[in-house]
Amino acid sequence: MRKPVLFTIAAASAAAVVLSAQNNGQRTQTPRGDWTTYGGDLAGTKFTELTEITPANVGSLARAWTVQLTAPPAGRRGGGAADGAPAGPRQGGAGGVNAAVVDPSGVAQLGGNPEATPIAVNGVVYLPAAGNGILALDGDTGKEVWKYTLPPGTATTARGVAYWPGEANAAPRIFFTAGPRLIALDAATGRPAEGFGTDGMTEITVPWNGVPLIYRNVVMLGATTGEIPDGLPGDTRAFDARTGRKLWEFHTVPRAGEKGNETWQNDGWKSRSGTNVWTWHMTLDEQRGVLYMPVAGPAANYWGGDRPGANLYANSIVAVDAMTGAYRWHFQTVHHDLWDSDMSNPPTLVDITQNGRRIPALAFVGKTGWMFILDRTSGKAIFGVEERKVPAGDVPGEWYSPTQPFPVKPGPLSRVEFVKERDLVRAEDTSADHVAACEKLIADSGGFYNAGPFTPFLFHEDGAPPKSTIQFPGGTGGVNWGGAAADPRSGTVFVNAHDTSLVGWVEKKKPGGNYGRGTEGSKQPYDRASISGPGPYSSFTAPMRLENGRTVNLPCTRPPWAQLIAVNTNTGDIVWKTPLGVNEDLPGGRQNVGGSGSAGPMTTATGLVFIGATNDRRFRAFDAKTGKELWSTQVAQAVNANPMSYRGKNAKQFVAVVANSQLVAFALP
Repeated sequence: MRKPVLFTIAAASAAAVVLSAQNNGQRTQTPRGDWTTYGGDLAGTKFTELTEITPANVGSLARAWTVQLTAPPAGRRGGGAADGAPAGPRQGGAGGVNAAVVDPSGVAQLGGNPEATPIAVNGVVYLPAAGNGILALDGDTGKEVWKYTLPPGTATTARGVAYWPGEANAAPRIFFTAGPRLIALDAATGRPAEGFGTDGMTEITVPWNGVPLIYRNVVMLGATTGEIPDGLPGDTRAFDARTGRKLWEFHTVPRAGEKGNETWQNDGWKSRSGTNVWTWHMTLDEQRGVLYMPVAGPAANYWGGDRPGANLYANSIVAVDAMTGAYRWHFQTVHHDLWDSDMSNPPTLVDITQNGRRIPALAFVGKTGWMFILDRTSGKAIFGVEERKVPAGDVPGEWYSPTQPFPVKPGPLSRVEFVKERDLVRAEDTSADHVAACEKLIADSGGFYNAGPFTPFLFHEDGAPPKSTIQFPGGTGGVNWGGAAADPRSGTVFVNAHDTSLVGWVEKKKPGGNYGRGTEGSKQPYDRASISGPGPYSSFTAPMRLENGRTVNLPCTRPPWAQLIAVNTNTGDIVWKTPLGVNEDLPGGRQNVGGSGSAGPMTTATGLVFIGATNDRRFRAFDAKTGKELWSTQVAQAVNANPMSYRGKNAKQFVAVVANSQLVAFALP
């Protein structure tokens, strides 16, 4: 596996580059054009060293092949193996569920995860498919190399797979999760890996819907626990890549006698769930052997009266020794989370330069919209962090942190407050009738209360007139699970940051009420509710009438509503911002308003940033220096996955992305 940050950029060639991996006996030869992890490398840079596609020729980029990932017709079974047993290698063919190459006229029968990012090793592309299988494809043509089908009743919701290069007595393996199981396959054949667990499977007890991170012989996993306050622990676990044996476990909620336990007052730590790494992957400093875990907020999301205190290690970057799980340091981005401000993606590792000194750093920006740039050896903020006073609420029994951490630089990447006179949409942005609908929503909601960043929901007494709180960013933005991409040479970090809002109040829970995310079954007495939408996750949007009589819901704040943003981590300055996505329902001249989902970008050694993530079903390339859009193509379905790049066996550079039910690969003619 290649070094995460200190790259040497050379001319593109088909030759492999030998990079040192600090493994006893592990294979160390990795082709320079591979994409070996979900984030491209262990540092999560989403950066490719390949140089064939440039700003000068990206306009000629064209679709090379497409694999249609659609569900099989009724009555057909997958895998080509009897009784759902794991399938062996198979070249295209008939009988089971196949991945077929379309050109782009053909159709194959295979399902997939629309948020998955493939990996590519030695010209072979691997990804989860059909919910119950894993695919290996020829990276030049998209033709199937092999397909593995899980046993009946077993499915994978993983957003990707991981590659282990093997060692002297073990061939390379593909790892992925399927519910409470970690599975290893032979990378060459797709058959269950011999010697790993039982028939290639080992039990992990708590599921994880993310992608394993592998360092040496250690396979590290987060936990998918849901958001019930009392439930399964959200601990991070590690397993032996050779045998499946459990190696270590880190308690994301410290237990009695452990560092951080004192931040859970009134025994709020006991049986606490939801404080977990749920995001799709983690990152690691390969040189130092340090794992960086983005630990999400504690359950429940909007009322924490049963967990007074700062609540470590919730909403924290936690650094641990990858081989042992031993604690190194932590940095908490939100104290006593009441906003669902999860650590929605892992930190991106990038070295920065200050006063001629090179500093090993990391950059993290999540749902709050604030980017923290830290020394990754100590967790200290490079540009400083200030504990600033934030507003308190009035919910019975709640505990409010008097301050929250704010980075000195850079400023917020998403909207973090609401001032009606400044932020309410105007007729020149959308239309006069849309503005009127937004004004009516405010009135019907009893007005909107916002006191700046970290405004908590106020309490609403049953039967009292409505009075709503509005929060920015809402529980699904600024930067969600797609995370950042980074150019390790310049220290520039790129993110998809979008403005979302959350509107409502906290009320005493009513019997039978649906408060979302399964929390209706919990014992917590209070939760968030709303009168301005269908449920607790409503946002500040209102209908706009189109000329054809149709209506569309649009945000009620001034655009842009989503932006691609570049930050120079050497200085902490924002380099450029550009709207991400167009809205073709708006009149001409008003369409460049931005509209994106949660996916993120990738970047290249030649100075390109590729990203989908938009509601307009486009896949784009931008100039990394200026933010100018250089290329765009419309695909059949929305792209809500992170893109990746690799070199095929034919020495050609490909850029590939999952567009809902299709895997699409692009290359130069």
